[in-house]
Amino acid sequence: MRRPFLVFVLAGLIVVATSWALLVAPGPHDSAHQITVARGQSLSSVTRDLAASGLLRSASVFAIYSRVSGPVQAGEFSLPPRASMRDISRILRRGTVVMHAITVPEGLTSRQVVDVLLGTPILSGTVSVPEEGSLLPETYYVPRGHARATLLEKMQTAQKQLLAQLWQNRQAGLPLQTPKQAVILASIVEKETGQAGERGQVAAVFINRLRKGMRLQSDPTIIYGLVGGEGALGRPIRLSEINRATPYNTYTIFGLPPTPIANPGRAALAAVLDPPSTSALYFVADGTGGHIFADTLAEHNKNVRRWRKLQKQQRQ
Repeated sequence: MRRPFLVFVLAGLIVVATSWALLVAPGPHDSAHQITVARGQSLSSVTRDLAASGLLRSASVFAIYSRVSGPVQAGEFSLPPRASMRDISRILRRGTVVMHAITVPEGLTSRQVVDVLLGTPILSGTVSVPEEGSLLPETYYVPRGHARATLLEKMQTAQKQLLAQLWQNRQAGLPLQTPKQAVILASIVEKETGQAGERGQVAAVFINRLRKGMRLQSDPTIIYGLVGGEGALGRPIRLSEINRATPYNTYTIFGLPPTPIANPGRAALAAVLDPPSTSALYFVADGTGGHIFADTLAEHNKNVRRWRKLQKQQRQ
């Protein structure tokens, strides 16, 4: 009786040792792999996916070890080259889910932001267009399958937190009565210039004009009054449109339009709440993507003539 028992024990030890060796041995794959575990996916299904990808030395050993070790979590995971089956099991149970960068540029309307999210296939779910100017454009990191609605809520929360901080520390004496007015003006600044170094100067011009009771005379407000949240006009503004009264046309209204015209970034928000000290009241394009600023109308008109001459030369 002792001999068969010893043979059985020895065979069992050999099986355990062999299984352990397979479990901790470097994996057969030489490059990193991404593996996605769907919510509710069974361990046997995950094991089949791993085996089909050539990541396991023994599917049965992996399945037994993982079943004893605990359930795998849902998500997308990165498996390093030559990861052992024990490493893979640990990653699927306790590892960090792969996060994807979703970048929302400054100056998009809320409709355009939604279009960006709808065009991002790693996100899930439907979403409605949020209030204009309520989102903070930045790069957000989310796992695969993250809900679009949840990401929009995160963007709104981020803007509220940033705006509260900037408003609390705002420059004294600004002609802005509420945080919403700050967002409205910041959205105009965002649409006026694509150069980060100019945001402060542009904001200062608009602040100066508001203080003096002058119309802002901002072209992007004309465009928003014509097309709303759809974005670009797609052609030059016509003279008749400059003179057309809309709630947003700051060539015909005094003060600010009723809502933001886009979603401003943190730099534009900071610029309107802490603008540099300047006496400039005007600016015009300089032909290089930037602007030339002027304190007086006479100086501004001279800059405009120079700009129109440059435009004419460029068309020839």
